[in-house]
Amino acid sequence: MGYLKELLPKMAQYRLAKTGFSPPGTPINLTFSVTNVCQSRCRTCNIWEIYQKNPEKRFQELTLDEIEKIFKSMGHIYIFNVSGGEPFLRPDFVQVIELACRYLKPGIIHIPTNAIAEKQIMSKTKKIIHFLKKNFPATRLTIKPSLDHIDERHDDIRGVPGNFDKVMSLFDSLKLLKPEFDNLHVELGTVISRWNVNDIEEIASFITKLDPESYRNEIAEQRSEMLNTKNPITPNAEEYKRAINFFVSQIKANMKNKIFFHRITNAFRLEYYNLAIRILNEGRQVIPCYAGISNAHMTPYGDIWACCTLGYEKSMGNLRDYNYDFSQLWNSRQAKEVRQYIKNKNCFCPMANQMYSNILLHGPSLRRVLYKIFV
Repeated sequence: MGYLKELLPKMAQYRLAKTGFSPPGTPINLTFSVTNVCQSRCRTCNIWEIYQKNPEKRFQELTLDEIEKIFKSMGHIYIFNVSGGEPFLRPDFVQVIELACRYLKPGIIHIPTNAIAEKQIMSKTKKIIHFLKKNFPATRLTIKPSLDHIDERHDDIRGVPGNFDKVMSLFDSLKLLKPEFDNLHVELGTVISRWNVNDIEEIASFITKLDPESYRNEIAEQRSEMLNTKNPITPNAEEYKRAINFFVSQIKANMKNKIFFHRITNAFRLEYYNLAIRILNEGRQVIPCYAGISNAHMTPYGDIWACCTLGYEKSMGNLRDYNYDFSQLWNSRQAKEVRQYIKNKNCFCPMANQMYSNILLHGPSLRRVLYKIFV
């Protein structure tokens, strides 16, 4: 209930900020790409090329001291999304999570992983759990191994032989940690791309039998962050609609049997699927986008973006140039220009992370979500 009391006035402030009559305040959702190091060679992402082409760039990533200064300047963030690269490859990753908890005090920490460095992932997850259990027992920790297909077909999409077996092994190992921390949630996630869009029912049926606590999927997007803007990776609207119809039917069939928290997340997903299809069909912002207001994205080098889709093309600035003061950058002229660009509907995308916040802040969409939860 405490987070709900905090969220309601923020929603009002975000709506005012959208009109330009109020400063945006602190975002409720921060995504931090902690490193661009990655062992995967995904068909949908070329982020690994950054250090292959510019090895010295790796040594420009934010230090732990810099991250602490930034987090100190931010205030409370409700959802802390970790991204990469492969997050668990950052040597001080556990310390990054500890700093986030101490200064941002998130209610939810979400960490995706490619599952390749299984021993490192398990070791660091255990340390994070021990820290949370002792210091922040109410924080919800979700670990999400990525699974884009079955057997060698997953390895082919991800570009690493044996990756599928690593996902299966890690998933089983993570589930064994559940008794150690009640708020650990082990998920699986699929990126729906042109290489698996016609096999989604097969993939989803396989994953359902594994019984993850949640199964997320999002559509493959061309993003500046992933250096894939010239790659035709996104399914067309009709292909995507056929693929997610299976998820929609499953969610609706099981809605009444879910605990209240999962009913909420499933209701938001149903609305997201509907909006994502509309965006692909209509090629426009179908509801107002609050990127750069409700959500922020921080790169490994301290750049702040409204979202990772605009990324390098529309940066709000770099925190190193603002003495690590998030508020200064967040209220800068450059940040305002990016928000105006989004407000003018110069961009559109079905990015799930941002879309959930947009739904929360869009009256008609939120009403449809509430209807799905309670009716």
